[in-house]
Amino acid sequence: MQRPPKTLVSGIRQLFQRRSPGDMQLGQVLVDRGIITDRQLQTALDAQRQRLLEDGQAVRLGQLITDLGIASEAAVVEAINSNFRISVASLSDNIRELIRRQRGPLAERLPAPAIPIWLKLSVGALLIVTVTTVSFSIFIISKQKARLFDQTVTLGTVSLNYFVNNARIPLIDDDILSLNTLIKEANETEGLRYAVVTDTRDLIRAHTEVDRIGTALATPRPTALQTTRGNISYFSFVADSGEQILNLTREVLFQDKIVGAVHVGVSLDFIERMVDREKGSILFMTLVMMTIGLATAIFLGIRFSRPISQLVAATEAIGKGDYRYRVELDRQDELGNLATAFNQMGEELFRHTLTRQSFGKYVGEEVLEMIIADPEKMWLKGHKNDATILFADIRGFTAYAEEREPEAVVELLNTYFEIATRAILDFGGYVDKFIGDCVLGVFGVPVFRKDHVERAVRASLDLMDQLHRQHAHANPLLSSVGIGIHTGPIVSGNIGSQAKMEYTVIGDTVNLASRLSDLATPGEVLVTEAVYKKLHAMISVEKAGTRAIKGKNAPVEIFRVTSIRQRAHVKSTD
Repeated sequence: MQRPPKTLVSGIRQLFQRRSPGDMQLGQVLVDRGIITDRQLQTALDAQRQRLLEDGQAVRLGQLITDLGIASEAAVVEAINSNFRISVASLSDNIRELIRRQRGPLAERLPAPAIPIWLKLSVGALLIVTVTTVSFSIFIISKQKARLFDQTVTLGTVSLNYFVNNARIPLIDDDILSLNTLIKEANETEGLRYAVVTDTRDLIRAHTEVDRIGTALATPRPTALQTTRGNISYFSFVADSGEQILNLTREVLFQDKIVGAVHVGVSLDFIERMVDREKGSILFMTLVMMTIGLATAIFLGIRFSRPISQLVAATEAIGKGDYRYRVELDRQDELGNLATAFNQMGEELFRHTLTRQSFGKYVGEEVLEMIIADPEKMWLKGHKNDATILFADIRGFTAYAEEREPEAVVELLNTYFEIATRAILDFGGYVDKFIGDCVLGVFGVPVFRKDHVERAVRASLDLMDQLHRQHAHANPLLSSVGIGIHTGPIVSGNIGSQAKMEYTVIGDTVNLASRLSDLATPGEVLVTEAVYKKLHAMISVEKAGTRAIKGKNAPVEIFRVTSIRQRAHVKSTD
């Protein structure tokens, strides 16, 4: 027979054996490619060994080579990718694991089989039922076999004692006729194969086979050790016919003197026949129990696996953002409770998403992330800080709304609110609230920015510019907006009751900005002296006079903003 080529054998062996991506292998690759020399490799290995002794922690050879300046990380990474046919970006990647997956044994690279839980339960239940039934059957058969054997010994003992008790006088008188007449009755006993009477010289004086009378008794070869119970001894053997025979022997005594012995043979084959019948019955019962157990296991497995599959599908749906996905399980057990809890979780996530999306329309994404990450932060409980307040109000809105249908007014108003909200958010502010036709924008809280004043002014001018462009679309409300801006200390936080609470800002700064918006004419942006002083180097203004403001003891000097110096556009993420 021709042997396969060595290359084929080695290829198959490498396919199923691990090729270890050890440090020596990597070092040899670098040497073969001319990236380092043998001496440099030995230096790195010595340093690696010394580092292990000092720190008690192994260091990757590739990383150590770059740390020692022997080779660049890019060169080592390129050599690893080229030689091992993997893709790593840096030496910090799990290179050993990538190599193991790429060049490890075939058994490790093959995907793990996906075995459904119902099949696992079925196989497990079938195995348990089979092992239990077979073990129980073996135990029962062994007990039954031992019991039948004892019954056979008892049967043989009864016959033996009968012959012994009736053979004493004929043996003393050497009455062969009486002895054979006695033995002849053995043929009438079921299962009794022979009966033999011998004298003290082991000569047969009576036998169920008449032609053996007068011959010496030939003791059969036992298949098991001889056992003695009282004055009876017995052993089993195999007859020439292949039948299993139990031989029982008892000496015949007369006045405490041995005058002979009686031997009887009882068939043991009926035990095997009965055991075989029991085995058939047990096998049938085993198959029935296995069938019932398998059916039960499959039923229970499917009953448990289907809800799990539904929960897996629900989890995937939730992971994709479908928070309205529901698990429909009509069960009054733990899986039913799990489904109910899962649905409740999905509902809470849906509400949380709605809240996030709704709140995110009024505050920037950055502010929203801060609130979600730390909802108990101090700025939600009440905090004093400097901020800039922007009020945008529509002039003559009440009279305009009285003359038109509410649906038309709401549609036009929503267009205005959309433009105002986007302008405020684009410059890092947030929309605190809508008050009728007025928009309250806040800059500087809850995210403090040192240029919040500039952001508010730029947002107001950008808003006016967008309103002017959109006015061409026949929305008269957009040309009637006036804006007031003031900067100063405010108090921000959650304000309200347990039943209704909102995050807002309060203070004199807010009130003054609101009064300014009332004074602003359509298309006008009014600011206070505090705003002008902070931005005088970058904004162009016109004096709008000094006005008496409700709630202020002294008149307030007001400026009309006409333009602001252009620079890189200030966005909310700046």
